[in-house]
Amino acid sequence: MTEQLRLLAIEAARLGAAVCLRHWGETVHLATKSAAGDVVTAVDRAAEETVRAALLEARPDDGVLGEELPERIGTGSVQWVVDPLDGTTNYIRRLPHFGTSVAARSTADGSWLAGAVCAPALGMTWSAAKGLGAQLDSGSGEVRLPLALMESSVRLVGTGLSYDPGHRRRQLRELGTAMAEYTDMRRFGAAALDLCLVAQRSLDAFFEDDLAVHDWAAGALIAEEAGAVVTRSESAGASARWQ
Repeated sequence: MTEQLRLLAIEAARLGAAVCLRHWGETVHLATKSAAGDVVTAVDRAAEETVRAALLEARPDDGVLGEELPERIGTGSVQWVVDPLDGTTNYIRRLPHFGTSVAARSTADGSWLAGAVCAPALGMTWSAAKGLGAQLDSGSGEVRLPLALMESSVRLVGTGLSYDPGHRRRQLRELGTAMAEYTDMRRFGAAALDLCLVAQRSLDAFFEDDLAVHDWAAGALIAEEAGAVVTRSESAGASARWQ
């Protein structure tokens, strides 16, 4: 079952990402959500509608929890968790690190079953199914994660910052301690993609303590299935690291 869910997650994520890519660079309606810098576009909603339609056409009894639309309570065995446009700030600034994230979890025990993240401007789709490992498709077929990279002394960590000024100040104060194990850091601005970069082993770790479940749902499973150690909190974000 998990492999079928992975394939559906890939299909839905790619459809949502195609909506985002189609409108990339256009002037779209923009609004501020919870705080300055936390923005949403009309494309976010259109992409989520596309993802939801694909999921429910295939599995009409399932529930869907998205970022922009009201939650759909289902009677099926799966709840889908969707971030239609992760990296909205990147998107409106013409930075290519954005994508659509789709994950499936069991309604029986809450376990994460499958997920996919599609970054259309990068031409990359990451995916995983519980117990079956993680894959990357860059257009020439799937390769198993993590990738085989050159040996080096480089240790890279990724992170993100809160939209809340007080929370952000605390994160910056604590950054020096968090960096102690690493030689450098990267800040790409899309948690789902950051977690997938951990899955690749392009990043050695990622942490962010101000994320919603839709931000990390698919990426955390992909990193975990690649072999990284993952922690999740629906109220306090997620982290992933290689030991």
